[in-house]
Amino acid sequence: MPNDILSSMHISAAGMSAQRTRMDVISENIANAESTRTKEGGPYKRRQVVFQAVAPKQEFSNVFNSAFQSNNHQSVKAAYIAQDNKPFREVYDPSHPDANAQGLVRMPNVNPVEEMVDMNGAARSFEANVTTMEASKRMFLKSLELLR
Repeated sequence: MPNDILSSMHISAAGMSAQRTRMDVISENIANAESTRTKEGGPYKRRQVVFQAVAPKQEFSNVFNSAFQSNNHQSVKAAYIAQDNKPFREVYDPSHPDANAQGLVRMPNVNPVEEMVDMNGAARSFEANVTTMEASKRMFLKSLELLR
């Protein structure tokens, strides 16, 4: 039982860490929604976090317990940050320093509304993991109380 509670806390912590990375990337996207020059050259490219399932460590106790139980406690992690390959927006602004001969400026492929929706989803996921961790903590404390 204590191992299950600790596993649930570990899974919640991993989920919170992954969602925090997602929030950081979304914030970077919003901050650069108007950046037409980057050190790589050209407009800023939107970034997205790619999550990956993480299997439990292959320790003897996990392998032994999995032989008798169907509890495969998988976790999650932010595997890498990918660039979105959607095309850049083009805006007519001949006075902009990055305008081409036709007066068009290539703008980042960031849609602030889409970013806000993603941020809301990340915040809700983070809150769900916090709630799960708090429930696990309450169960753990109740178990200790029963052992007195």
